[in-house]
Amino acid sequence: MRTRLAALVLSGAVLGALLSFVAFHGSEAAAPAHRADPVISVPVTPVAKQTVPLYLDYVGATEAIRSVTLEAQVTGYLLKKVVHDGADVTAGELLYQIDPANYQAALDQAKAQAKRDKAALDYANANQQRNLALKNKGAVSLDAMQLATSTAEQDEAALAADQAAIELAQINLKHTQIRAPFAGRLSYARAHEGALITTAGSPMNTLVQLDPIYATFNPPDTDLPEIQQYQAKGPIPAEIIVGEGTTRHYQGRLTFLDNNVDRSTGTITARATIDNPDRTLLPGQFVRVRLHVADQPNTLLVPQAAVGSSQLGKYLYVVGKDNKVEQRYVTLGPQYGTLVAVRKGVTAGELVVTGNLLRVGPGTVVKTTQVPQQQVVGLGSSG
Repeated sequence: MRTRLAALVLSGAVLGALLSFVAFHGSEAAAPAHRADPVISVPVTPVAKQTVPLYLDYVGATEAIRSVTLEAQVTGYLLKKVVHDGADVTAGELLYQIDPANYQAALDQAKAQAKRDKAALDYANANQQRNLALKNKGAVSLDAMQLATSTAEQDEAALAADQAAIELAQINLKHTQIRAPFAGRLSYARAHEGALITTAGSPMNTLVQLDPIYATFNPPDTDLPEIQQYQAKGPIPAEIIVGEGTTRHYQGRLTFLDNNVDRSTGTITARATIDNPDRTLLPGQFVRVRLHVADQPNTLLVPQAAVGSSQLGKYLYVVGKDNKVEQRYVTLGPQYGTLVAVRKGVTAGELVVTGNLLRVGPGTVVKTTQVPQQQVVGLGSSG
């Protein structure tokens, strides 16, 4: 009995093992084959080699070349304000009109006086000629002759004074019209129609010249030898950038270096003259001043979008042999718009990954789509 029971147990164990073996291998045969990960497609661009401008960068502020307070040179009531506040005006344009009636009357009076004195001079000259003819015949005394000569000379002097009075009256009449001494932009009016304008300090407005305009900045004295070295070769182009991440650029040139260094700051005052044809730069704005001192050939450039950052520094993903990604730590230089210079870490022509950066890493096999190299846009680039 015991022998039969043991045989039954052994047979059940063998049958269970056979069923487990068949089930294991059947499930293994039915399992699908493991699929390989898809190849990641990434955009790449070659490391460019270009000639780029070298800049010296400073912070500065704009300053008007000319700024004047408009005041009257004659007294009178303001008859008319010709232009509106804040207007852009041209040189010689009429801005204000003071009542000219009194000054026109003074001019008419001076002209009438001159006409009367001219008639008196004509008579005195004729009388002198008659006395001269009679004197030669002995019919006129020496005293009468001298009197006629003196009268003629006095009338001549009176007419000269009349001419001066006429010129003065014309000047005063002209000064009733206040005109722009140069092209620029007005501020707000400080006098309005009907106000009595006097010559004892009655400011009417201010006018500033906006084109061109100065950008004043303070380079350290350590930069002075380099600036002077390049300035000796010719005018140094200057660029003004307003704000961060902006496309507002203005071009000009370095026009002034002061003749002494400020001991307290170790800087020198410098000034660039900037073209401002659209008059969008205003005095008092803080700006970046970039002096284009030279050009540097054979500079390696990559898109800024390709640069990554970690605790170890800046890096680029470079596609190497067999389309595998390599991580290269790099030393960067100045920025030029959307490009940045690379001083160390890559060579010209290597393919740099510019997109899908979060999906790749060292050793990732990728499929590349090449994007054309970008170009540095000379002095107008930002960065």
